[in-house]
Amino acid sequence: MYRSYVMICGGPNCTLLAGRQEKLAEEFEVQLKLAGLRKEVQVMRGGCLGLCSSGPNVAVFPEGTIYSHVHVEDVAEIVSEHLLKGGRVDRLLYNENEATSTVRSLEETEFYKKQLRIALRNCGVIDPQNIDEYIARDGYAALEKCLTELTPDEVIQIVLDSGLRGRGGAGFPTGLKWRFASGERGQVQKYVCCNADEGDPGAFMDRSVLEGDPHSIIEAMAIAGYAIGASQGYIYVRAEYPIAVKHLQIALEQARSYGLLGEDIFGTGFSFDLEIKLGAGAFVCGEETALMTSIEGKRGEPRPRPPFPAVKGLFQRPTILNNVETYANICPIILRGAEWFSSIGSEKSKGTKVFALGGRIQNTGLVEVPMGTTLRTIVEEIGGGIPHGEKFKAAQTGGPSGGCIPAEHIDTPIDYDNLAAIGTMMGSGGLIVMDEDTCMVDIAKFFLEFTVDESCGKCTPCRVGTKRLLELLTKITEGRGTMEDLDRIEELAAFIKSNSLCGLGQTAPNPVLSTLRYFREEYREHILEKRCPAGVCKDLLTYSIDPVKCRGCTICAQNCPADAIKGSVKNPHKIDTSKCIKCGSCYEKCRFGAVIRG
Repeated sequence: MYRSYVMICGGPNCTLLAGRQEKLAEEFEVQLKLAGLRKEVQVMRGGCLGLCSSGPNVAVFPEGTIYSHVHVEDVAEIVSEHLLKGGRVDRLLYNENEATSTVRSLEETEFYKKQLRIALRNCGVIDPQNIDEYIARDGYAALEKCLTELTPDEVIQIVLDSGLRGRGGAGFPTGLKWRFASGERGQVQKYVCCNADEGDPGAFMDRSVLEGDPHSIIEAMAIAGYAIGASQGYIYVRAEYPIAVKHLQIALEQARSYGLLGEDIFGTGFSFDLEIKLGAGAFVCGEETALMTSIEGKRGEPRPRPPFPAVKGLFQRPTILNNVETYANICPIILRGAEWFSSIGSEKSKGTKVFALGGRIQNTGLVEVPMGTTLRTIVEEIGGGIPHGEKFKAAQTGGPSGGCIPAEHIDTPIDYDNLAAIGTMMGSGGLIVMDEDTCMVDIAKFFLEFTVDESCGKCTPCRVGTKRLLELLTKITEGRGTMEDLDRIEELAAFIKSNSLCGLGQTAPNPVLSTLRYFREEYREHILEKRCPAGVCKDLLTYSIDPVKCRGCTICAQNCPADAIKGSVKNPHKIDTSKCIKCGSCYEKCRFGAVIRG
């Protein structure tokens, strides 16, 4: 038993530089030994604490003190002042934003006050490579309860009554999916699959759970196997997540050695095992039939439905597929009851949702909030608002499959139905915040470029239609668009949505349609005025120099790569627009605000 625990965050940002977590851990071990504290303080390599904008982060428990931007050279001071003398290292204390004072513990942070961590309950709290720490926090108790106290049908009913819906995007009731696949137990080979092939730009929710709490997914999949009568499962994880894969491999070996996977689990006669399958990062493999085709060793392409996977899935056998976050909710539901879980959230969207909060926001990171929390709460309170006093313009939910929420809807409670009503979707949980310097036409183009690259090409509406849609958007951003192009975009988008084979194509036009719905005037300005109001679309930009403000310092001319700026010292300069390549260097370097971008 230790008096203190040093938890070194292992989130994506905190481990951005190779070996950052390990180097900090090794230095803590050295300094603790020098201070004679090695038997009193335990160093732990944990999962993501969620505070990504301030990493590398180190938390000291039981007090919950957070130190941010910690480097190896800071470790000796933390050991000496905090762990030895009982004080604090004030210069390293986590500071939520520049306008507030530093906070001393997790509970004091605005970042955590409005959160409710269910799926992320163990991330940053336990060592993900130590099964005993997971067991100490009720790990595998839910599996034991299911196998010794509940029938498979009772397990499914609990999941149904909880109101848990799939967290991968579509929001299909999890218990209903399990029930569809539950027939003929023991007579037909069945499979349980986990979609850990997280592909949305900027999303790292599933990665963080796998890296910080892998046993929660293994236990939940075993429960799912018991519920539907499956003896084999597959975790389909992207190969670009090496730490997640490593932690899963360790967790699987530990679970087998403890008799929690394999034959005759808990002496009940139930047998279940898991295998990891690595994906190659194809976005289309997030679609369930494409994922299963990939597991089978074939090219990851979607199949027509019906038949649905619950009837004919992996290897043409009944299969259920849920994503990482969905499984991460299963064990708490079993242990605490369906009524507890259904009391959280909104009427038709129960529980919590994990978001990867990014973009133009003060506190980027991983957050988990009850369904029905407003976007304003997430952006202004948890996220700390927009940096540099800029105004909120929109937020993109659902990544390439979703749409934008404009400022007029910032008080919308976020759940499945409310988002659908305003033209977007929950998606897997990416939440990108944008300020007034964001061009919405360019944003739509960005997500569509991603979808075009990731299309498997199997169906013509997606393979060809998305390319034609991208061509129209490119035309507008280059100043060649016409008002008729907007009608063409809407007509083509409707065709793609209604005729594509799978969800990738069916949702590809969403970012375009939502930006057209709420920011149509911005499209008009691009077309009619040949102007990008946000100053983003390079082909529509012009640069000039205000002769009154120009001091003739020559900084702009010295930094111009095209030699397009002429003028003598202490005299106003001019830009030769025929030479200007619109790089923006002059605009960025001018100290007197003399360069005008329009």
